[in-house]
Amino acid sequence: MMGGQLSLFDELFGGSGNKELPSLEEINNLIDQGAIFYISHSAGKDSQAMYAVLKNIVPHDQIVVVHADLGDVEWPGVQDHIKKYTEHEVHIVKANKTFLQMVEDRGKWPSASYRQCTSDLKRGPIFKFIRNDLKRRKATIAVNCVGIRAQESASRGKKDPFSYNKLESCSDRVIRHVYNWYPLFYFSTDEVFDTIRTAGQEPFWAYKKNERLSCVFCIMGCVNDLRHGAEQNPDLYRRYVELEKKIGHTMFMKGSKPIPLEDHVGIKVSA
Repeated sequence: MMGGQLSLFDELFGGSGNKELPSLEEINNLIDQGAIFYISHSAGKDSQAMYAVLKNIVPHDQIVVVHADLGDVEWPGVQDHIKKYTEHEVHIVKANKTFLQMVEDRGKWPSASYRQCTSDLKRGPIFKFIRNDLKRRKATIAVNCVGIRAQESASRGKKDPFSYNKLESCSDRVIRHVYNWYPLFYFSTDEVFDTIRTAGQEPFWAYKKNERLSCVFCIMGCVNDLRHGAEQNPDLYRRYVELEKKIGHTMFMKGSKPIPLEDHVGIKVSA
């Protein structure tokens, strides 16, 4: 590896002094033990770059790509985008409820401190798939690979980029060892986009205006991303606005006061 590639390799395996990262030897030991590397792919820039990197490190038959389908609240075309740039089969998992159903039943939107959307619609279905897939393969080691980066937020920066998942592991009748790995933890945003383009790929089209990609109207999204979502998905935007009024709870606050989505985004829904 030369130049920028060497720098990115250091970011993956602690060569830049980040001791909490796994060493290349540790990853190779897991590979030798038959670990299956489950790559969570949302079509976002981080998961796309993560896959582009890991497919050159992990043997092809030890990679499994998983996408948590969020239904009509995810950007149209994300699954086609994933499949276009993925050499592996893309396994689609889905919760038994939709995001808007979940909000209506609870009578509240998720928040930064209560991200039920992540736990119920993404993490839950993905780990259920991992457990079943390990059993089918008669494998005992899973590495859950997620495109979380320290630069994204202060709370994410405090996470451990490589850890043993005690909750998903077990050693009773069923032996299962699960690790969480955030391979791009110390990548900058520029390095992520550079990785995608070096692989001869393009990021998802919404990045022409969006800073991040998740649900079209994510509680963590900035006003710019939300406005772009409303412009591109007016019918879905109307459903969010109407649901706010129906349950009497808003997605966002302005200081200590609730602010309707229409006011927050700056686009009114016509009657």
